[in-house]
Amino acid sequence: MMAQYLEIKAAHEDCLLFYRMGDFYELFFDDAAQAAQALDIALTKRGKHLGEDIPMCGVPVHAADAYLSRLIRKGFRVAVCEQTEDPAEAKKRGSKSVVQRAVVRIVTPGTLTEDALLDARDANILAALARVRADGSQTLGLAYADVSTGAFQVEAVDAPALAAALARLAPSELVLHEGLLADEMIGDAVQQSGVPLTPLRASAFDSDAARSRLEGLFGVRALDAFGDFTRAQIAAAGALVDYVTLTQAGTAPVLEPPRGASDRGLMAIDAATRTSLELTRGPDGARDGSLLAVMDMTVTAAGARELKARVAAPLADPAPINRRLAAVTLFAEHGTLRHDMRDCLRQMPDLERALSRLALGRGGPRDLAAIGAAVAAAARAAALLDPARGAPDFPPLPEDVAEAAAALEGARTGAPAALATLLGRALVEEPPLSARDGGYIAPGYDADLDELVSLRDGSRKVIAGLEARYRDQTGIKTLKVRHNNVLGYFIEVTATNADRLMSGDLAETFRHRQTLASAMRFTTVELSELDAKVARAGEGATAREKELFEALVAQVTEIAELAPIARALAGLDVAAALAEAAQAHAWARPRIDNSLAFKVDAGRHPVVEAALKAQGAGGFVPNDCDLTADAAPAEAEGEESSTSRPVWLLTGPNMAGKSTFLRQNALIAVMAQAGSFVPASSAHIGVVDRLFSRVGASDDLARGRSTFMVEMVETAAILNRATDRSLVILDEIGRGTATYDGLSIAWATLEHLHEVNRARTLFATHYHELTGLTATLPRLANATMRVAEHGEDVVFLHEVAPGAADRSYGIHVARLAGLPAQALTRAEEVLKALEEGDTAAGTRQDLARDLPLFAAAPRPRSSGHTAAAPDPVRQTLADANPDDMTPREALDFLYQLRRKLGDGAT
Repeated sequence: MMAQYLEIKAAHEDCLLFYRMGDFYELFFDDAAQAAQALDIALTKRGKHLGEDIPMCGVPVHAADAYLSRLIRKGFRVAVCEQTEDPAEAKKRGSKSVVQRAVVRIVTPGTLTEDALLDARDANILAALARVRADGSQTLGLAYADVSTGAFQVEAVDAPALAAALARLAPSELVLHEGLLADEMIGDAVQQSGVPLTPLRASAFDSDAARSRLEGLFGVRALDAFGDFTRAQIAAAGALVDYVTLTQAGTAPVLEPPRGASDRGLMAIDAATRTSLELTRGPDGARDGSLLAVMDMTVTAAGARELKARVAAPLADPAPINRRLAAVTLFAEHGTLRHDMRDCLRQMPDLERALSRLALGRGGPRDLAAIGAAVAAAARAAALLDPARGAPDFPPLPEDVAEAAAALEGARTGAPAALATLLGRALVEEPPLSARDGGYIAPGYDADLDELVSLRDGSRKVIAGLEARYRDQTGIKTLKVRHNNVLGYFIEVTATNADRLMSGDLAETFRHRQTLASAMRFTTVELSELDAKVARAGEGATAREKELFEALVAQVTEIAELAPIARALAGLDVAAALAEAAQAHAWARPRIDNSLAFKVDAGRHPVVEAALKAQGAGGFVPNDCDLTADAAPAEAEGEESSTSRPVWLLTGPNMAGKSTFLRQNALIAVMAQAGSFVPASSAHIGVVDRLFSRVGASDDLARGRSTFMVEMVETAAILNRATDRSLVILDEIGRGTATYDGLSIAWATLEHLHEVNRARTLFATHYHELTGLTATLPRLANATMRVAEHGEDVVFLHEVAPGAADRSYGIHVARLAGLPAQALTRAEEVLKALEEGDTAAGTRQDLARDLPLFAAAPRPRSSGHTAAAPDPVRQTLADANPDDMTPREALDFLYQLRRKLGDGAT
């Protein structure tokens, strides 16, 4: 056996080997040590190899999915080795013959299909990257597929845009040729993505071989019908198919024909911007706290995956965006239709993934039942969208909804409807998860199976009667007739009763079979004959049930209309869910066109607003934003219109809401172009081609980048790539270096965005010197966060107003944070001196000398004979008795001391 194990392991050195032995998957040697540590299970030993104990651990077959999930999350690949021969057949070759085994699958992050290993509401993307230098192009081919659903796409991507593409897709695994990583830009993008890498041999990326592989998989002589693909795209797609085939032990992947995709029809969002805006992942990397979490009111797994794809890749073409918005509007304006549709979809199983598992030979009876239930739900959804159902006020269907309704018609009258009827007749109401468990074909569906089941179950009744007769015959009340896979049926009695069966007349009837520590086992001629009869009936029933199962699976996989039905239901779920969210959160339909408008009235941050609502902390303060740029200069006057202010310079205190205001407008753009209503009273947005966000501070120590370096790299990307159709939000550019250096960088960045990029921009800063640029930059407007001052107290109003702030209230924020009073007093003194230095030449240079160290601390008394003036603060403290004060009196006392300090007391 160990020789067989070592041979199989040698062919899969990069994987942990799950070696099937009976009801367990066993691991040996280093695999066992690694798995035991990763899974926190016991490490034992079995036998010896080269004189050393063989480490061993194992997991039960029935619970293997849970252990596989943990191993995959920790970065392991697992080769699953099954017994491919009946042990009884192996015994026929000799008592020491080893059961034949083979690897039936390699489990990797990008090739998972089981529900237990996947997040039902998240796609599981496998991507492949290729470059073909021979065609004279440096453009890369990027292919990606969700093996669990069959979706398959390819696109061309330039190396500088690779990081953004990987951030958009968020693949679970990336296959590529190792040589690509030698390219600094590609290697940097791949490293930045953090996606697990799987290198493949160079031959897997040969474009000619890849073309043949794809043509063979889809049964065509040319790929032209699917799209006009470059050699690099074909190489990537072929490598992906080759890899999936390899991991499925030669089973061809069940994928849809590849569809060409282009990021030119999408809003470009780089990785840093996605992280900053928390589109699909919150601050801790989980779904909670993200924009997606607020938007997602879908009721199906497929709908949730579709919504995430839309949020991750907003469109940049007004026509499809408005089609999506029209679908949402239908459900928003017709509440009864929306509620009925959502109630219908709640009963919808995951049709896409059930289809994929069955096609891969990995499905079970529940997947068949899920398909029947899904088609039934689709038929009900189609009926809801049927104008002929008699409702006088039934609305006209928007284009996207009409297309979905047409796709669903097959669930009412076509082959899918007939299939659902067949599955309903064939399966029991609650079938088991696995086909090997049996008992999933309904009585009355197949006469041959019914006969075998009747024989098998009738024999069980006979055995029960036989057990009762043997008890009477022997006088042993504890005698039992049991069964196992080795002995079949046998009679078991305790050791103390065994002598009775082995003596006298009973010894002629009962034959000894096996001795255990606490029991003995016997058989009879009658029981042996009955055992053989039951076994034949049971085996026949199992075999017939398997035949029927495979026939049903074949019928399912032949019906091409099922995949369009799944997509249609997902789209309807998204439209109805976004309408539900719009009603729940008071979102409005945006106006989307090809202009350079960006006008949001009473806009709100969707995530912050939802959090405030959940906490019962009051309402969100809405704000307007108008970054609308003139479509063209006013040529008659030779200058641009004075009303065009696409660049806002935002000043004001910390904690007043500048970053929230910046982010909310970026999120409104994402929501609108994803096809959702937005948190505002109204919005007019000319499509944004690229979205850039430079908000917050972070470092990248792994690549030797400080916080300021990361800031400059991200700023450089914005200035090099932003266009007049882009939306840019920038916060505190230049604050990571010396004051004058930072001010200079911020100044130049603002001018570049205004004059060169001409992008719609929100630029937040504490460099108040920049506010004067409105005199020379005609498309720049000043805006500030309003505050209300009450003595020394400051109230942040979270309102944006025209104008510029005169200070940043940083010391007030420091006081709220709990800095010691002595440090705050000192800070105020230094701030006053610095502000005076703005108008007095040379003052700043002499500041360190003029402000002695710890000047805010109490000065020592004079050592001369002249008595120091009494300190009113000290005297007041000496006269006070805290034990006699109420809490209110103690608070008033503190205010009294502060007033004395303000009068100049030391």
